[in-house]
Amino acid sequence: MITKKLVIGAAVAGCIGLAAIAQSTTQEETPAEMALKPVKLMLVEEAEATLTRQFFGKVVARKTVDLAFQVAGQIQDFPVIEGTRIEQGALVAQLDLRPFELALEQARLQKEQADRTVDRLEKLKGSTVGQVAIDDAVTSAGLAEIALENAEIALEDATLLAPFDALVASRSVENFTTISAGTPVVRLHDMSEIRVEVDLPEVLVQKAGLAEKVNVLAKFPSSATEYPLEVRELTAETSAIGQTYSATFGMQAPEGLSVLPGSSVTVTATLAQDDGGIIVPASAIAIDTDGSTYVYVFRPTGAAEGSLTKAMVTVEPTDDGEVRVVSGLTPGEEIAVAGVNELNDGMQVRRFAGFGN
Repeated sequence: MITKKLVIGAAVAGCIGLAAIAQSTTQEETPAEMALKPVKLMLVEEAEATLTRQFFGKVVARKTVDLAFQVAGQIQDFPVIEGTRIEQGALVAQLDLRPFELALEQARLQKEQADRTVDRLEKLKGSTVGQVAIDDAVTSAGLAEIALENAEIALEDATLLAPFDALVASRSVENFTTISAGTPVVRLHDMSEIRVEVDLPEVLVQKAGLAEKVNVLAKFPSSATEYPLEVRELTAETSAIGQTYSATFGMQAPEGLSVLPGSSVTVTATLAQDDGGIIVPASAIAIDTDGSTYVYVFRPTGAAEGSLTKAMVTVEPTDDGEVRVVSGLTPGEEIAVAGVNELNDGMQVRRFAGFGN
């Protein structure tokens, strides 16, 4: 019985020993098979340095005029309707022409009478008529001619015609109103070209003056299309509030797009800059104890594995919160862009390909 118990005990002890050896072997293999640290990388590219800003502007007419009669009278014909378009030379308004026609006929008769008087006195010259009387008659004939011309001009001024293809903005008076000379009767907009007014900050104006290429686009609420704009005017003085300059841009009115003065428009201005360099996120830059800046460049050793190399760089901030690398990087290299404070020079890592990996 004792012998049997000893055999069983030895067998159990042997099993326990084998299990311990197997466990020890497994624990020694795990460190060698540990996974490499995943690192998010970015391909370094030489990007075109541009400055883009967006503004809200308003549509204005190429020119706006308030038409008025240069003579007094009663409006007899006023066919234009607010909000409609009229062609150049179209009738805008007309006064009652009868007083002007009568005045013209009277001036014509007075001119004829003055001419006859001069002819009669010329024939009697030297007998019963002196030179003074003839000179006075000639002067009266000249004054009658001027009065005739004034009557003709007054008759023409009694009719208002559109000076250009126009949009009728508003009528200031009603038909059959008696008005004095110079009283505005209608406001017209010249919409042959769409004008856009925008207030620009002085920084953008200064940079735009030095840039070789400035691209300005307009987008209207009623259309998804962006239309190129050209500079027409730029005020030489800043506004009292905001230190901005008023700029006026122009574009030809495209077919199918109907915009009215006062309409809102979004203007996007993009200008190329000569700053150069490579733009990287601020998270890619690490700061050394002496204040110098550096990045970690990824050197591939396999399909997804590689090592990190510390590279000193010279940087400067950009307007949009990113960092411009002036020197120390070459386009085509890959750099770590996240968790750089947890990385080390020469560290073996693998590409971060997503949380599923």
